[in-house]
Amino acid sequence: MIQVRELQKKYGGTTVLDISQLEIHKGQSFGLVGNNGAGKTTFFSLLLDLIAPTKGNIESNGIVVNKSESWKPFTSAFIDDSFLITYLTPEEYLYFIGELRGVNKTDVDSFLSQFTDFFNDEILGKKKYIRDLSKGNQKKVGIIGALIGKPDVIVLDEPFANLDPTTQFRLKAIFKRIADEGQQTLLISSHDLSHTTEVCQRIVVLEKGTIVRDIQTTPETLRELEEFFSGVKE
Repeated sequence: MIQVRELQKKYGGTTVLDISQLEIHKGQSFGLVGNNGAGKTTFFSLLLDLIAPTKGNIESNGIVVNKSESWKPFTSAFIDDSFLITYLTPEEYLYFIGELRGVNKTDVDSFLSQFTDFFNDEILGKKKYIRDLSKGNQKKVGIIGALIGKPDVIVLDEPFANLDPTTQFRLKAIFKRIADEGQQTLLISSHDLSHTTEVCQRIVVLEKGTIVRDIQTTPETLRELEEFFSGVKE
């Protein structure tokens, strides 16, 4: 589904990402972990053509993402609050996303009904603009918006950050359901090793822009990651 070849990103004379080869299969739940500055957000930004590679490319379903926009109809993402339209209400924003993906309001409402617990009666029907919601509730809107229309590829940067513990557990259940269905490729980055190992079938560790671990998740993965990071100096 996603092929990375000789991918490199430099700023000035500094290389911030250098991945010679990486393949992410269709339907895989893929976790990207690493310390601050490891290159996680840079990789996602390249995957979404938000920045241009210095060298190499990323293909999504055979499409080179920085050469064509044909990957966009089957790809969704929530990286940060810049992806939101904050002067809209949550409903207006989610209907807008649905319209972009060919999903009518009735079907969007039906889709949203399965996330009642996740929204915790704090978002829909409150007549608030997104800008007036807490950071955690803004993130909820962005994440669920990224799921509308059942896109083939879903990219989420730090989805657990700014969420309370109950919401984190509910989000893990959503991700596990997506992973179990095996129809959508889910890519998440996170500093939370425990949550990531619970929801991802495969985890790649980045350090200073390069891949240093590529792990198929097992019951021992969390311990392996904890041992790795406990020996890494920031």
